[in-house]
Amino acid sequence: PARRYRLRDGCWVLCALLVCFADGASDLWLAAQYYVRGQRWWFGLTLLFVLLPSLVVQLLSFRWFVYDFAVSTKDSAGSTKDSARGPRGCCRLCVWVLQGLIHLLQLGQVWRYLRTLYLGLQSRWQAEHRRRHFYWRMMFESADISMLRLLETFLKSAPQLVLQLSIMVQQNSIEPLQGLSASASLLSLAWMIASYQKVLRDSREDKMPMSYKGAVVQILWHLFTIAARAIAFALFASVFQLYFGIFIVTHWCIMTFWIIQGETDFCMSKWEEIIYNMVVGIIYIFCWFNVKEGRSRYRMCIYYIITLSENAALTVLWFLYYDRKTTSDFNALILVCVVSSSFALGIFFMFIYYCLLHPNGPMFGPHTGGCIFRQRPPPVPGSPADVVTSPPRSLPRTTGGERDGAPGERDSCVPVFQVRPCAPPAPAAHAPRTEGPVIRIDLPRKKYPAWDAHFIDRRLRKTILALEYASPTTPRLQYRTAGAPQEVLEYETTV
Repeated sequence: PARRYRLRDGCWVLCALLVCFADGASDLWLAAQYYVRGQRWWFGLTLLFVLLPSLVVQLLSFRWFVYDFAVSTKDSAGSTKDSARGPRGCCRLCVWVLQGLIHLLQLGQVWRYLRTLYLGLQSRWQAEHRRRHFYWRMMFESADISMLRLLETFLKSAPQLVLQLSIMVQQNSIEPLQGLSASASLLSLAWMIASYQKVLRDSREDKMPMSYKGAVVQILWHLFTIAARAIAFALFASVFQLYFGIFIVTHWCIMTFWIIQGETDFCMSKWEEIIYNMVVGIIYIFCWFNVKEGRSRYRMCIYYIITLSENAALTVLWFLYYDRKTTSDFNALILVCVVSSSFALGIFFMFIYYCLLHPNGPMFGPHTGGCIFRQRPPPVPGSPADVVTSPPRSLPRTTGGERDGAPGERDSCVPVFQVRPCAPPAPAAHAPRTEGPVIRIDLPRKKYPAWDAHFIDRRLRKTILALEYASPTTPRLQYRTAGAPQEVLEYETTV
């Protein structure tokens, strides 16, 4: 059945926008308080962890806007030169000025959240065909804002949380504004991890959607595990500042190398992929984040065993060397219990999620065989599933073993994808498909390099939406095949 935009989807976006505002406003308010009190060092660090990540994310958001807007302009106008004349050129100039001003004021994420709400409401108010078009434009926008906010929270909220907790430990007291800032940073981290995982599943054909119950349990899972991790960091950093820096850099290097060895496939180029892996390495300092298709159970177990060992070592070292003049033994024992109980609660909610609320079913259920990710069975020829009725989704990612094609296969290609006016004749073994536009990709599926996959996804996004808007039937993709009838089902997919 066709998916519809519901009231709870809009409420989820509004809550995400509220969390974003609370996180940024509390940090700026706390920085101003430090400045008024003359605590210039804490003021500088607090403000640095607010402004620097925001600038990085705004630049990335504006880069995505430039690329998407340029592609949409070429698709609609045919050429940049023709579209630069007349009223259309004035509209394009106004859009450029408006977007430049929005990102200059550090409001790119707010704009994207509001645009997501607008597209979602339009998908409810429009006619049936246009409703589907606006719904998937909203889904694409949600994927972009989730990725941007995830990057911002781990560049801003995570170090901000550790900084404020360290100040609290050194002062041996918690001020209301400090507690508010730390709580907002912690909630923002947990919220964005769960939100990113939900949007990733909702926007992909090969993933079952995540329920809001599962998302809330994921928030609790990450909330308690990140809290235990941040408190352990703050305790250790309050006594061993230099060694804490060495520990963080060492952990980040090991995690980044581990991710690179996993051969992720997200970015357009190999070097951008390495930079992306380095950013994910920052995330791995605080919590688990799955970046690779396939079974993640064993990798997650290894990660949490390492995290538990590190948390225990950092907390024990602090307990042995903390200043007895400022912190009593009773308070020290309470802090140790808070770290251990918080981590235990996080693991408990993790098991609740995987055993009861995972989209693919229970992790140890008889129908899954203990596999977290489950592939759907291929459609039977002639069955209703073979008809093109599903909405546009992004392309599946590739894995390392699927990249190796025959020599010269890639060099013999002409344009990467072409749009044909109608579907080619189906083989005799197939049931006839619904007629509609076909996006023919002159590459075998899962034979192109991984960093090209993301590039093709973003190029096809505008083409798919344009065809979806203009055609009464859903467009479909067709990959190059060797001509065998059984391969057509493998290389043709609806989007």
